[in-house]
Amino acid sequence: MTAGGCRVPAAFAVALLAGGCAVQEYDYAPFRAHQPRSILVLPPLSEATDVNAPYVFLSTVTRPVAEAGYYVFPVAVVDALMKENGLPTPGEMHQVSLGKLREVFGADAVLYVTVEEWGQRYRVLDSSTIVRAHASLVDTASGASIWDGLVHGVESSSAGQSDLIGMLIAALIEQVVDSLSDRTYGVSRSAIQQAVSDQRRGLLYGTRHPGYDGDLRGR
Repeated sequence: MTAGGCRVPAAFAVALLAGGCAVQEYDYAPFRAHQPRSILVLPPLSEATDVNAPYVFLSTVTRPVAEAGYYVFPVAVVDALMKENGLPTPGEMHQVSLGKLREVFGADAVLYVTVEEWGQRYRVLDSSTIVRAHASLVDTASGASIWDGLVHGVESSSAGQSDLIGMLIAALIEQVVDSLSDRTYGVSRSAIQQAVSDQRRGLLYGTRHPGYDGDLRGR
């Protein structure tokens, strides 16, 4: 497949897109200025038709962010606490003021996510599992956006296939398999991991990471 003229492997494309093919240096100045140590991840908003998308995506976020060196508040506990306090949906949770989130949880930053695409897409010769979401990290003290990115993952059934009959058979098998299992969890997990660890635009190392050097450069 191609993206804006760039060649992208068809088998499994996972990328944090910074806009086109040109390599652009991401501005980490706001991130370094606020240096978050703890991150609160709210259940994502969703533009996808799959009602399970927000919470499946949410379940894949904690590990890569924690491994980058940050304390991540347990997402299940946060979700339950918000619901117990009269906020049953992600939309209502996203409306809570940063000041209140900082007061209640003591979080340095909040990660807001919107799931834009999620699920299987079927075509004649293949099928694809697609995950696409936008993430924004906001400092709770100042309200400044200190990091953002597009999380994008695609897994295609036609990987490595050049034979037409083989591609048709693979597509049929894939549709049967996809009807019995949900591949989006694996694609989401790989996509968020790539987004966080991306060398050009991922999260800088937090204070808990062994590579942290005192000012969050780490890359």
